[in-house]
Amino acid sequence: MDGPPKAERELSMNIVFIITRGDAVGGATIHVRDTARGLLDLGHRVLVLVGGTGDVLDEFAKWGIPYRSLRWLTRPIQPAMDAAAFFEIVKRLREIKPDLVCAHTAKAGLLGRIAAKSLGIPALYTPHGWAISNRVSPASGWLFRMLERVAGPLSSGVINVSEAERTLARHYHVAPEKKLAMIYNGVRDVELHLRANAAATPPHIVMVARMEPPKDPETLLRAMTSLVDLPWTLEFLGSGEKSQETQALSAQLGLGTRVTFTEGGTDVAQRLAESQIFALSSRSEGFPMSILEAMRAGLPVVGSDVGGVREAVTDGETGMVVPPGDAHALAGALRRIIADPLLRQRMGHAGRRRYELNFTFERMLAETLHLYDSVLTRRVKPALVKEASGGH
Repeated sequence: MDGPPKAERELSMNIVFIITRGDAVGGATIHVRDTARGLLDLGHRVLVLVGGTGDVLDEFAKWGIPYRSLRWLTRPIQPAMDAAAFFEIVKRLREIKPDLVCAHTAKAGLLGRIAAKSLGIPALYTPHGWAISNRVSPASGWLFRMLERVAGPLSSGVINVSEAERTLARHYHVAPEKKLAMIYNGVRDVELHLRANAAATPPHIVMVARMEPPKDPETLLRAMTSLVDLPWTLEFLGSGEKSQETQALSAQLGLGTRVTFTEGGTDVAQRLAESQIFALSSRSEGFPMSILEAMRAGLPVVGSDVGGVREAVTDGETGMVVPPGDAHALAGALRRIIADPLLRQRMGHAGRRRYELNFTFERMLAETLHLYDSVLTRRVKPALVKEASGGH
């Protein structure tokens, strides 16, 4: 396989990112944060426009990433506020005059692309999980498909974070085929002391996730009820609207002190280093950053077979992939890994190697920059041809 394109560009770019939620740090936030920081380190100009306020702004500030809060950009569909958000985005883009707009997540992706098109600015869109199929209700899925088909031709390109995502986009014809790119997410590496000892006993299992749909902690808890004969502890790391009901279910199932709940803001890399197994029970995913972080730490991964999970986890080699919502299958996979320290160690090492080969931040940034370059090159070519011909 050829190596990734060089993550360099002779001329500095001026790039605006737009992301919908300022209130909750998740995979899309981390992706934008890391990409923006990488671009700044290479000498490019970057500004992030983010909807509302909250922990996301603190995260950007901590990493030294310039940002502006958008007052009217919110996640729910609210026509009056969405119209206000559109004009707010247009105003900001006129002020900044970026070379390229990179819109992330559905609402920012829709409004950002339309705003960029109205100003003649090329735009790329990264959905981080399409809301166009069974991930949402039939009515909502139909609405999102229609909106995506309108916005798709306005994009210079769409970055899918897995082949499963690109296949879904093709199936629903939400953008022209030539505009459907695929770049796997990547995560920054950690120091050696943040590598896990997967063979340690008793194993500590961790699920890192925002406790909101489509995450499915309930199925993981029900799976654990059939494993009480084995030694283990389980930790849910993350906060969100499902936190209280998940804690109540754990108590109802009699799992007691074997299950703990840790709010967001904790050092994820440190908690992974102190664990032996990573689990992700979910009803829907794009390409989870949390799984890549677990593989980076050298942990075996047990994950639901949704989205691009199977593209990250090699079933039987770096972990196990099970049907979503199937507590019996999840329990069977976890039982095998909990009971075998050497298997945990072997899978963890294989996962670490797979991360190094395929899912590093450097590879993702290089491939992303290559796409940026191709979009901007296509944009300037007609002007260059006209100039070379003397304007005739």
